[in-house]
Amino acid sequence: MSPFVLSIMVVGITSISCWLYRWWNPRCKGKLPPGSMGWPLLGETLEFFAPNTTFDVSSFVRKRMERHGPIFRTSLVGRPIVVSTDPELNYFVFQQEGQMFQSWYPDTFTEIFGRQNVGSLHGFMYKYLKNMVLSLFGPESLKKMLPEVEGTVLKQLHQWSSRDMVELKDATASMIFNLTAKKLISHEAENSSENLRENFVAFIKGLISFPLDIPGTAYHECLQGRKRAMKMLKNMLQDRRMKPRKHNQDFFDYVLEELSKEGTVLTEGIALDLMFVLLFASFETTSLALTLAVKYLTDYPLVLQTLTEEHKAILRRRENMDSGLTWKEYKSMTFTFQFISETVRLANIVPGIFRKALRDINFKGYMIPAGWGVMVCPPAVHLNPDKYENPLDFNPWRWKGGEINGASKHFMAFGGGMRFCVGADFSKVQMAVFLHCLVTKYRWNAIKGGNILRTPGLQFPDGFHVQLSERSSGVESSP
Repeated sequence: MSPFVLSIMVVGITSISCWLYRWWNPRCKGKLPPGSMGWPLLGETLEFFAPNTTFDVSSFVRKRMERHGPIFRTSLVGRPIVVSTDPELNYFVFQQEGQMFQSWYPDTFTEIFGRQNVGSLHGFMYKYLKNMVLSLFGPESLKKMLPEVEGTVLKQLHQWSSRDMVELKDATASMIFNLTAKKLISHEAENSSENLRENFVAFIKGLISFPLDIPGTAYHECLQGRKRAMKMLKNMLQDRRMKPRKHNQDFFDYVLEELSKEGTVLTEGIALDLMFVLLFASFETTSLALTLAVKYLTDYPLVLQTLTEEHKAILRRRENMDSGLTWKEYKSMTFTFQFISETVRLANIVPGIFRKALRDINFKGYMIPAGWGVMVCPPAVHLNPDKYENPLDFNPWRWKGGEINGASKHFMAFGGGMRFCVGADFSKVQMAVFLHCLVTKYRWNAIKGGNILRTPGLQFPDGFHVQLSERSSGVESSP
């Protein structure tokens, strides 16, 4: 071997060794949290996406908590990440948004949801969009929407009861999507030649998958589903622009009104990305939670009996048994809200909430370098045995007398801080109304499915198939 070739090999090996050393030992002005950066570029991504068949914290997080403690470092999809299962750090991250941290997601997530999606916007722009959403889904709007939600639920339950079997996850997702799409963009599936929801289904299948964008992969299908859905939304917006309405009736009307204002900060791209995220978030997470809720009612007869008694009492207090649900009745559903809180605590639909450090931050002796991502891990918080006795047990009574609204250090199913989910109240209304109609007017039997898979998000790989039948009266208490 010539001296020249040997010199090239030595330089190459030395360079690679130095690069590997820097990857495995990132530079830091203080003490990094313990952990491993995994393989170069790939990091520990494959293990993060490995499926988990239990309700417990994923094995990825559990192993590292046992080895390193509640705060550790890793690398996911090529980015250095500090993972926090520590309630104090989680609270600190949410409270310091805009000062020390800002909302951030890995590039692969940004590609999926759009580079101008609401999760990637900050400061004034985020508050501006949040206020737009609240104009449609805030408390005052929800009061007016309540009869429509109840009417939609009753119609769907009646249709399902005529079938031999219904797959609950898909059925509730379709119901909620159609209701939300009607409120947002006046889209009615039965009158449309194109299936908007079908594109979201393709999108969801690859949402939490390994980010490999080649034909045949779930991630590629996810991006294609988004592309088709965005094209449909853009065409709808253009059609609406050609045929404006005199009075604002849906979100597109508000968007067009804002776009027409002189000096507006809203762009068509931002509006379409926002619409996409709202349609996704409104039906996928709520339908998963509802499916899990019905499974719990099926598996826990005492919970079903207690919930049914609460809703029977609502009916008995009415002067007219056939009158619709009122806002006062909705707000009186104490055990229902306990039941919903316990369901979403165990559902842990969101495996991680991401932020980025804006500067070097020292916390509990560890340094979080500027530019690093921070992943707050809600499942580890919700399944913390120091806070929740027997955390894997389903027990709605654990919420009795406690705080069941908003977010706290120990409950972050809807996020936290200034980015607390603006659709949380809308989701609770849909779940509560659905449960009210279900337990007062129907009984059901589980037929098949119902097993849970986390990859790392919640899934029902075989669905949850049930058979519904109408009650002879609204006072029975068994399913």
